[in-house]
Amino acid sequence: MHINKIVLSVAALAGLLLAMPANAGVTFKDGDKYVKLGGRVQLQYNQADPTGGDTTDTLFFRRLRTYVEGSIHPDWKGKIQFDIGKSSNDNELVVKDAYMTYTGFEKMNIMVGSSKTPFSREFLTSSKKQQLVERTFVGDHNYGAPDRMLGVFLTGKNGSKKLTWSTAFGMENLDPDVNKIDFDNPANNNSDWNQGRIAAGRVDFHPFGILKMSQGDFKREQKATIGIGAFSWSNDGDNNTYTSNGISTSTSKADVDSANGIELSGAYRNAGFSVDLQFNTIKAKTVDPMLTAGVYQGGETTLSSWSVKGGYMLIPGKFEIVAGLESQDADGYAAAWDRTSVGANWFLARHDIKVQFTYRLADNLKGQRGNDEDELFVQMQYVF
Repeated sequence: MHINKIVLSVAALAGLLLAMPANAGVTFKDGDKYVKLGGRVQLQYNQADPTGGDTTDTLFFRRLRTYVEGSIHPDWKGKIQFDIGKSSNDNELVVKDAYMTYTGFEKMNIMVGSSKTPFSREFLTSSKKQQLVERTFVGDHNYGAPDRMLGVFLTGKNGSKKLTWSTAFGMENLDPDVNKIDFDNPANNNSDWNQGRIAAGRVDFHPFGILKMSQGDFKREQKATIGIGAFSWSNDGDNNTYTSNGISTSTSKADVDSANGIELSGAYRNAGFSVDLQFNTIKAKTVDPMLTAGVYQGGETTLSSWSVKGGYMLIPGKFEIVAGLESQDADGYAAAWDRTSVGANWFLARHDIKVQFTYRLADNLKGQRGNDEDELFVQMQYVF
């Protein structure tokens, strides 16, 4: 590790962050009408040190998002959010949230548009409210957790608010990479993505009242949740660019016929301590039933992953130490891909303004035995 480079980068980024104002968000109201403007800036330094390879590092905008939310009619609201930091190829602006919501029912909302598929607590927890700089396997859309989708969403709760639920039906794309099960939002389409229909849903039980999708314990109140989720995705046959007469035409890309997943998750908060646990199992099949490459063997794979992450507020609301363990295995792996992470978070204004440090050790990278890598992440976040 180049310690001097790391120290200089951290110092420069911290100085930039401290120079920013601490006001988070702005809302303009006119009676029942309103417009809300906001966004997030995540500037990240990453250094990777692979076994048998050269150390590399980069400084970049991990996310550079802005949004507009508003309402001009009773019981209706809309939101548009896009990311400049993720722009690529023909997508100069990457669409994230873009939906309209009807809120006229007492215990249920109906939403239409682009939003997060209701699967994986880790994925549903915003990137701005994560304890580790990067999500673990169970919340990564590259490894079986569905990304945002286009469709209809229903969300609700019971009278005591101890039971919450959500379900969604619509369309989602899949990037046909043999080393991943990589879901992507149809609002940002690439020409070779598989197109398909998806149905998903989840139920969460909160015995001490609703525990929001946010990591870390600022309120120091006892909260807990247990959740179960599931999804089913099927290729609609409109765009299988890497299959001809039922046979795969690429060694690195493979059209996916179907993918189905189950999630079990839980979380606990109390007295500054927090822990989040999750297990996913994803079963996928390729259009070519004989394909053996990457994660697939004989045209199918079961991608299983689990994660345990937690932290403790050494200085309440100001400084937190964090750690995580995660593992992923697939039919095509020679060995389970394991990761161990340790780190710390310095909060200047809770999750609105914070500095994050994560050091991650990976064993058997991408399921290849003996392929290890150490990574350092330093991220500055400002939410407005």
